[in-house]
Amino acid sequence: MHVELRPVDGARVTTLIDNSSDALLPDGQLVRRWGLAGAGAGAPLPVAPAGLTTEGTTIDVLRAEHGFSAMVEISTGGRDRRILFDAGATTDGLIGNLDRLGVHPDTFETIVLSHGHFDHVTGLHGLVRRLGRPAMPVLLHPDAWRRRRIAGPGGVLDLPTPSRGAIEQAGFTVIEERRPSLLLDDFLLITGEVERSTDFETGMPGHQACLDGEWGPDELIEDDQALVLNIRGKGLVILTGCGHAGIVNLVRHAQKVTGIQRLYGVLGGLHLRFGPVVDRTIDALAAEGPAVVVPAHCTSWAAQQALAARLPGAFLPNSVGSTFLLGGAA
Repeated sequence: MHVELRPVDGARVTTLIDNSSDALLPDGQLVRRWGLAGAGAGAPLPVAPAGLTTEGTTIDVLRAEHGFSAMVEISTGGRDRRILFDAGATTDGLIGNLDRLGVHPDTFETIVLSHGHFDHVTGLHGLVRRLGRPAMPVLLHPDAWRRRRIAGPGGVLDLPTPSRGAIEQAGFTVIEERRPSLLLDDFLLITGEVERSTDFETGMPGHQACLDGEWGPDELIEDDQALVLNIRGKGLVILTGCGHAGIVNLVRHAQKVTGIQRLYGVLGGLHLRFGPVVDRTIDALAAEGPAVVVPAHCTSWAAQQALAARLPGAFLPNSVGSTFLLGGAA
């Protein structure tokens, strides 16, 4: 399937939920940081009650948690539009960080979920609690509702399962799609189910799903999908939640679907931990020559260090509250 992904003049990707929070990171040419050293330095920071301080308050810093969420804003034709990509793990993490950043949740046109794991979905609860019945669509792959667990030598971890009935009852409109789909007047692409073309991105060992009442292997996590932008004059930007499909598979799939070969940036969870898959992934990614690489969430410290060493000019550390300026957004 080939789609015509229209170019945007610029885009901003703001990390709302991630595993890392660092209020001392400085700004860079392509990133504005929240905190004491970034773009907001000198401006009043949010405060919260604290009975054990002289002032009775403390700085209400952004929260990190094991999960991911990002706000994606596009600029084109003098108009700005925004969507929410993933929602984090806890019921109050996302809405709390939105409040601290001064972002009103009713300004999102739509919500895209990268896959069905709880650490990308559960923050929807906070939006419901704030907005009542949110009149916005939620886009995901139909396999996102699967009951899942992780089985390993240490035992079995049952993963919380998103409920379609509860999400619809809360007021969201659920839209399921396996194939690539375009949003916001064809300025944004959701990859849909990703073609697996590499021999080294083989999924998540020990990941299982319950199908027809029986537990079985679900290592490929086929509901994993990404968001794709076409930045005018610069190329594709790939935003992932976990990247279970493999970032190289995701890049190649996006290139095939759009017909655009130039890669400008990769942001989000890459699900890289250790071993030969890290080196082979970085080799293939480096061959694409991205200008921006922002590993997040489920990218191990070792993999992040390897990316920074191999792509020093492109690598940018992530942290909640960081806004990455892509194209004309700078």
